[in-house]
Amino acid sequence: MLSLFHVPLSPFCRKVRLTLAEKRLEVKLIEERYWEAGTDFLRRNPAGKVPILRYDGRMLAESQAICEFLDDVHPEPSLMPNDPAGRYEVRRLCAWFDDTFHTEVTANLLYERVNKKLMGRGYPDSQKIKTGSTRIKYHLDYMSWLLEHRRWLAGNAMTLADFAAAAHLSCLDYINDVDWERAPLVKDWYATIKSRPAFRPLLADQVPGMPPPRRYADLDF
Repeated sequence: MLSLFHVPLSPFCRKVRLTLAEKRLEVKLIEERYWEAGTDFLRRNPAGKVPILRYDGRMLAESQAICEFLDDVHPEPSLMPNDPAGRYEVRRLCAWFDDTFHTEVTANLLYERVNKKLMGRGYPDSQKIKTGSTRIKYHLDYMSWLLEHRRWLAGNAMTLADFAAAAHLSCLDYINDVDWERAPLVKDWYATIKSRPAFRPLLADQVPGMPPPRRYADLDF
């Protein structure tokens, strides 16, 4: 069995979990308090980050690299287009969410509201939360524009780009920080992904002392 060292409300871990589940690969989930930087953990990944996937005796790190590795080794169902232009667009959007969206939104909302508490690193920074709440509006508008022209974010088929975006939004939805009414197209797209069997384990996640809103796991939200 594969083993994934993860944190439940990490969008990077969730992207890998979605990929594993979509490809019907059985995996053992091991929660990792990466911020404690234990010796065993640093042996698995000297960069001190999750996710880490134990696969066939190897320790694989970096979510995008892991997901593309899984797509190469387990090609069905495919999560990357066959053509170079299509693969470029998927990678561009994955980078958009894992870099720009993460820096401007996820780090300012999820990390301030949740991670600081879990790590015992003080109180949320209200200015960062305000920045994240402002910036998410622009990202939702951009996603709406994409979905006006495409069935899925990167084209007419579901790809890793959709999983990257859904992973971030699912974490923010857990803390009720997504204004779905602002972006009906994004809401419909998310409802479609949320209804996939691969998504069910994510909806069952619970952070002790921090329950999600009641509608979080509701497929018809």
